[in-house]
Amino acid sequence: MSEELRELALHIEAKRPDCVLNHDIAFGELTLTISPNALVSFVDFLKADKTCLFSTLIDITAVDYPAREARFDVVYHFLSMYQNHRVRVKVAAREEDILPSIIEVHPSANWFEREVFDMFGILFSNHPDLRRILTDYGFRGYPLRKDFPTTGYTEVRYSEEQKRVVYEPVSLVQEYRQFDFMSPWEGAEYILPGDDKAEAKG
Repeated sequence: MSEELRELALHIEAKRPDCVLNHDIAFGELTLTISPNALVSFVDFLKADKTCLFSTLIDITAVDYPAREARFDVVYHFLSMYQNHRVRVKVAAREEDILPSIIEVHPSANWFEREVFDMFGILFSNHPDLRRILTDYGFRGYPLRKDFPTTGYTEVRYSEEQKRVVYEPVSLVQEYRQFDFMSPWEGAEYILPGDDKAEAKG
């Protein structure tokens, strides 16, 4: 399988040297890193080329690397049912970059790109309806960025007094922040519920 993927990678690099920056084969999967300005034409090539025939878009997601100048990797997963291959395509993007939408090649990218925008704040040009898809309309921030607080910024509840949904700053009661990390396997001196029954049987 790795040899087949190596041949596929060499074929793609030979056909599209203008946009393939590098490739990597790990765990039986081929990953191609390409330049952002060639994204649409490269995805079209993957779909149309007879050696590739990656006609199915499986997913689009992103990974956040806050310390990098190109903070995000936007990752596209494609499947060729004709050749029985999968390929992962990565594009690096800075926080202010706008990536081209691939909807004209894969219409199913519509909701995937909306999700990436909603979770990471990455913009896509020529998208027909780029708005949040998983969070609420008034949501602030991008939940899958690594600098997003785990508690969020606001909490939502229904107010019986106002008879509507209200947004309030997050307030966590301190008693819910107390955790007991003691483990019975690390020398704890107390008996967990049920341990006394196990001793009685022994």
